[in-house]
Amino acid sequence: MSDKTWTIGRVLNWAADDFRGRGFDSSRLDAELLLAKVLHCDRIRLILDNLRPLSPDELASYRELIQRRRRNEPIAYILGKREFFGLEFKVDSRVLVPRPDTETLVTTALERSAHRDQFGTLLDLCTGSGCVAVCFALKRPTWQVWASDTSAEALQVARDNALRLGAPQIAFRQGNLFDAIDGGIRFAMITANPPYIPQGDIPGLAADIREFEPHLALDGGEDGLQLVRGLVDGATRHLVPGGVLAMEIGHDQAERTRALMNQAGFVDVETTRDYGGHERVVSGKLRPACDD
Repeated sequence: MSDKTWTIGRVLNWAADDFRGRGFDSSRLDAELLLAKVLHCDRIRLILDNLRPLSPDELASYRELIQRRRRNEPIAYILGKREFFGLEFKVDSRVLVPRPDTETLVTTALERSAHRDQFGTLLDLCTGSGCVAVCFALKRPTWQVWASDTSAEALQVARDNALRLGAPQIAFRQGNLFDAIDGGIRFAMITANPPYIPQGDIPGLAADIREFEPHLALDGGEDGLQLVRGLVDGATRHLVPGGVLAMEIGHDQAERTRALMNQAGFVDVETTRDYGGHERVVSGKLRPACDD
């Protein structure tokens, strides 16, 4: 930047052009979000105050955030938050950034539990930031909700989000998949957004994902289905008869996941598409004993 007067409008145009030249898909939005953070305002205020000059301290703070974004750090980590299902979740490098696609998992869980909305038990595995567990708990306040993750650091983020957003009733446990759950407990529903990226595909991911988001939450083994298999197998022992398993999977994994669930004894296996039209969530009911 030169020493000329830098107004809000001018600095936004400069930053957006800089980001665009670096191949960022949402260059203007990124520039606006970062400046709004510096100025402690919303994006509408940036438009209204388009001609306001920035102070030297404001410019210095904005430069620091621009440098972080230039290094491919995700916008959500720089801002320290991400909107999901209409709520603002705190996020950082300990957890994956919640994606709009994962909202499909929440809506599927709500739809497939609508017949018993007054009471039930849900277990959310690979909970990460807690976004699925928290959103479900707020929509089903009379349900008992459990959430687990193998990462103690991720659980710190999830607990903070649950308390801040008004879902203190969630019971958080650390462990790999079902290891943290008492074997005698049975759930009406199990949800999971497991790691499902094939190991060989991780080097080809976008830089902001590959270089910053936790690989523990990305790596799904050789074919991406390593944890999915564990989920399907474990769910047969942790669901009540007729209980529902719902999992987010990769865009090309639905057919194989449906086959795994059918082989394990699930019925009414369904696939739900995300906002982009991709097969994103596979869900099914554990066959009741009377169906044997």
